[in-house]
Amino acid sequence: MAVSDSMASAAKSITATHSGHVKKTGKPVIELRDVWKVYRMGEVEVPALRGLTLTVREGEFVAIMGPSGSGKSTSMNMVGCLDVPTKGSVLLDGNDISTLQESDLAQIRGKKIGFIFQQFNLVMTLTALENVMLPMVFQGIPKEERVSKAESLLALVGLQDRINHRPSELSGGQQQRVAIARSLANDPQMILADEPTGNLDSTTGESVMSFLTDLNKKRGKTIVLVTHDEHVASHADRIEILKDGAVIKTKYNPNHKKAKVENA
Repeated sequence: MAVSDSMASAAKSITATHSGHVKKTGKPVIELRDVWKVYRMGEVEVPALRGLTLTVREGEFVAIMGPSGSGKSTSMNMVGCLDVPTKGSVLLDGNDISTLQESDLAQIRGKKIGFIFQQFNLVMTLTALENVMLPMVFQGIPKEERVSKAESLLALVGLQDRINHRPSELSGGQQQRVAIARSLANDPQMILADEPTGNLDSTTGESVMSFLTDLNKKRGKTIVLVTHDEHVASHADRIEILKDGAVIKTKYNPNHKKAKVENA
């Protein structure tokens, strides 16, 4: 998949850290502080998260990784502000989400977070253009502006000739590109990608990861990637490894030594 030239917007200034590790200096976008999530199944309590603490700052590319049952899916729900913790706090742009009404949270989440899912989650009865426009509808953006922006985003992901095709008329890679375009519809601070290559062949998956990397490096988008795949996680600057609902290890990508995004 060729990345559009419009992706090449001016990069932010970068300098190397003393340690050589990636250390972003932007303000926190999302903070999880001693987060516990306990589900009740009958009389049994099942803890999915056990004191998870994690901070993602502006401009970072972070992968959350772990085996099945490690708490990846629940951590994704917390990072995406799709659920509230049993104990602890989740701060989105400094606001504790547990204090917000769901309608207010939905509005903030819709503006600040773009979602990309393994199953694409496109509306099968809508065209590619209409799928990309959908998040803007919920933000009350006028139709003319929605159409114009959706067309631009589909061109950005190389699908300008597929705007009137429905998902059933697109390949898996094309559907995921529509999903990426949709995630950018409201120009969010952070993109949360849940196993974005899980339903793609290796070549198409690599193209998707290259595109996400360009969004981070060239456009300064904050990316949080949830995956079980070490190769996919290797595209990130920092990898948080989960086990039993908590971070047990943080790894920095040795190939990303010169990335320190300065505050504007």
